[in-house]
Amino acid sequence: MSQDHRDAPSAAPEVHRTQRLGAYAVVVRPDAEGVPHLLLTRISSIGYPPGWWALPGGGVDHGESPHDAVVRELREETGLVARTQRLIDVHSVHVVAQGRGDAYEDYHGVHLLYAVEVEDVEGPGVLPEPFVVEIDGTTDLAQWIRLDTLPPKGSAAPGELLPAVEHVLDRLADYDVAGGV
Repeated sequence: MSQDHRDAPSAAPEVHRTQRLGAYAVVVRPDAEGVPHLLLTRISSIGYPPGWWALPGGGVDHGESPHDAVVRELREETGLVARTQRLIDVHSVHVVAQGRGDAYEDYHGVHLLYAVEVEDVEGPGVLPEPFVVEIDGTTDLAQWIRLDTLPPKGSAAPGELLPAVEHVLDRLADYDVAGGV
């Protein structure tokens, strides 16, 4: 009696597909000397990738409008209140990478980018102090960063800026946002 000893075909790796719609605030504001600053948030140790800088914003909840989502996320991550917002761009990122174990993560993020003006707390020329409202969330710091100190697209060191931030920096002059860039 003979047995067939051919190898069984190897199983294809498991792939976890995720598509996420997010709404993000592009907040540019000059300081007292007229130097434009961009409001950024740093991803906490429970977020991914930790330590990277991002635009304030996040996922649009089921049934929530993107306009409402960007206002909510801005408040949660920076404590600031949006006065006006307008859709200025759409950014998309698609990444397939090794995930947990033998599984692969296939992530597609669609980012709606809104030009946002925040309420004046202390008057023009004063950058309102951001603070993280959502404690133990995916943001651990909100900060105004001078535009002239941010690296141009493609030159940021790994771990500095998310692709959406680089995308915004590359196109900021085309957006006609507050802050006179």
